[in-house]
Amino acid sequence: MPRLLPLLLMLMAPVLPAAAQPQESSRFFPYTLKTTKLPNGLTVVRVPFNSPGIVAYITSVRVGSRNEVEAGRTGFAHFFEHMMFKGTKSNPEGQRERILGGYGFDDNAFTTDDITVYQAYGPTAGLPQLIALEADRFQNLEYSEPSFQTEALAVLGEYHKSAAAPDLKIEESLAKTAFTRHTYQHTTLGFYDDIKAMPKAYAYSRTFFERWYTPANITLFIVGDFDDAQVLEAVTKHYGNWKRELATVAIPAEPAQTKARSVHVDWAQPTQPRHVLAWHTPAARADTPDTAIQSLLAEYLVGDTSPAYKELVLEKQLVESLYVSTAPHRDPYLFPIDATLQDEKHRAAVDATLRRDVKALVDGKVDAARVKAIQDHLRYGLLMGMDTPRDVAIDLAFYSGVMGPPDALASYLKQLGTVTPKQLTAFAKKYLVDSNLTVLTLTPKPAAGGTP
Repeated sequence: MPRLLPLLLMLMAPVLPAAAQPQESSRFFPYTLKTTKLPNGLTVVRVPFNSPGIVAYITSVRVGSRNEVEAGRTGFAHFFEHMMFKGTKSNPEGQRERILGGYGFDDNAFTTDDITVYQAYGPTAGLPQLIALEADRFQNLEYSEPSFQTEALAVLGEYHKSAAAPDLKIEESLAKTAFTRHTYQHTTLGFYDDIKAMPKAYAYSRTFFERWYTPANITLFIVGDFDDAQVLEAVTKHYGNWKRELATVAIPAEPAQTKARSVHVDWAQPTQPRHVLAWHTPAARADTPDTAIQSLLAEYLVGDTSPAYKELVLEKQLVESLYVSTAPHRDPYLFPIDATLQDEKHRAAVDATLRRDVKALVDGKVDAARVKAIQDHLRYGLLMGMDTPRDVAIDLAFYSGVMGPPDALASYLKQLGTVTPKQLTAFAKKYLVDSNLTVLTLTPKPAAGGTP
């Protein structure tokens, strides 16, 4: 994601008056958003971009593993990322790909804990056909039970491939320990036993699709070179009669953690030891600075300019890498410092150093100059990464999908520049405390008679 572009101050009104929603302008985001909500709830965001003849068409669905609430039915959000390419009665499997391939579109998708994003990127000349094809598959997806079962086995194969490296096991073990009720306790892939049983869940799969793939749960982001009136007319024509209603499903709330937790993983294959300190932190919202604070804290505590990085990675070389995943989440999630150790014997020293620097922050010892440098780096890096319509569309879709408003990315950029050192300390005092901490350790365990 990570060239500062001219910052525009004005958001243009939508061309069609029906259901048009004007948005407040923001000098923190360099592109104009035109947003319209159709009567059926579908939100359509158009962003003019100087990319002659090229357009990005992104469909953001607010469904991820977070939404998998029934016991035994995890993994279906990711599964539908696969199934959405199976075709419809009007466009059987393969036909959509042949049409888009003829124009040269790049077509892909990804699933997270909170959202599923479908992306098509290519020539504006093919946009009318693309709109019709996308509207068709989101309303009229068809697949047989044998096709469903075949794809379920492919998903199982994907799980096995991922499980060959320690990262999936770390993610699973940490989530299962840190969360006792919330659906974040399983990964995007789902619980292994549920994935194995998935071929028998054809009927449920249709329920899941109809529950979440609804117009009110979807936002279109169209970025690039196009005629706005023509695009909005085409979208209204092809999506406007879609009437499926969004289901109301309660996501279990996670109780507050009251004492420290820990989990250990023995890894049977040669690998480097891992040490993770993970604290529960608030949900991402467009109207609070919590997400920006966590992004700043990650760089402040373990980024390339941090004392911990200089000491543990560069000087003493106790650690190969330090990393914090700060991807925003719809519900309260985790702030995990992940250290890849050079040797098991360094674990205690690494743990002590990381806790020392967190405590210093809690005690109010903050380097304000370094905070300002990190803010500039993060904001300008994000803006400089928006080189193509696809970059802009995916960033917009991701932050909107998690936080809600179509212009959530602008809110995040603004907050990145306005967080104060005092806010970092207050956040650390509230959340980066031992009673809110889960520690994960992973050690390579040699097989009998062998060495890791």
